[in-house]
Amino acid sequence: MFSIYILTYNEELDIAACIESAQLSDDIIVVDSCSTDRTTEIASRYPVRVVRHPFETHGKQRTWMLRSIQAKHEWVYILEADERMTPELFQECLEATNSDRNIGYYAAERVMFMNRWIRRSTQYPRYQLRLFRKDRVWFDDYGHTEREVCDGPTGFLKETYPHYTCSKGLSRWIEKHNRYSSDEAAETLHQLREGSVNWKHLFWGSSEVERRRALKDLSLRLPLRPLVRFLYMYFILGGILDGKAGFAWCTLQAFYEYLILLKVDELKQQSPPPSPVQLSVESRPENA
Repeated sequence: MFSIYILTYNEELDIAACIESAQLSDDIIVVDSCSTDRTTEIASRYPVRVVRHPFETHGKQRTWMLRSIQAKHEWVYILEADERMTPELFQECLEATNSDRNIGYYAAERVMFMNRWIRRSTQYPRYQLRLFRKDRVWFDDYGHTEREVCDGPTGFLKETYPHYTCSKGLSRWIEKHNRYSSDEAAETLHQLREGSVNWKHLFWGSSEVERRRALKDLSLRLPLRPLVRFLYMYFILGGILDGKAGFAWCTLQAFYEYLILLKVDELKQQSPPPSPVQLSVESRPENA
């Protein structure tokens, strides 16, 4: 068996369905970043533990959670409120925890948008570290999100998890990504000044995760990036085959990239430019 952590902040619309999908586990822990809505009230109706902790950054919140909240089991799974556990994924996770081959496993998301799976333009499969041994993983900050640090080998699960990225409505998506773009802009500016493209990982990376990270570092340096992203997602990846929802998704992603570029230009005019960590502290968490 494995424990399940659920990260929340103002998730009253999603938390019930998320907990109900996770009840295959006998140990569910809701880690709330001091929500101002009814998230914790709703969560408390279920046989789960609810722990509140002020949000600093995504990486720090996850690391604090792993180090400070005792879980019943050695293996844990991180679930965000707009994601769901499925019986098939749960069973595969159980089988993975019985093996000593890896200390963690990546799972691919199925982005659900406008009532359909956006498979092509979301670069499926996009992997996130979800299942791992609690004592062998911690998290650092990266842009508006986080990156895992693993003390040991990792593998990949075959089953996927649904991610209802726009379950709160389009206006909430825009509000959330406006906030995210500030963190992304700070990280982008830092990467442009201090980082570089890992060409070895880009072409010969040992995993999909390594190749995708190198591709992102390259994309930061492309001219007309928002337009390039739209054309790449819509025509090369096949977003055009995802119908109306695919067109809307690709347009929103291009808009997000343009917003980041505008904020990068804004940061360049500031002296000194704020660090990614400073902007992350100012932001409130919202699960994408």
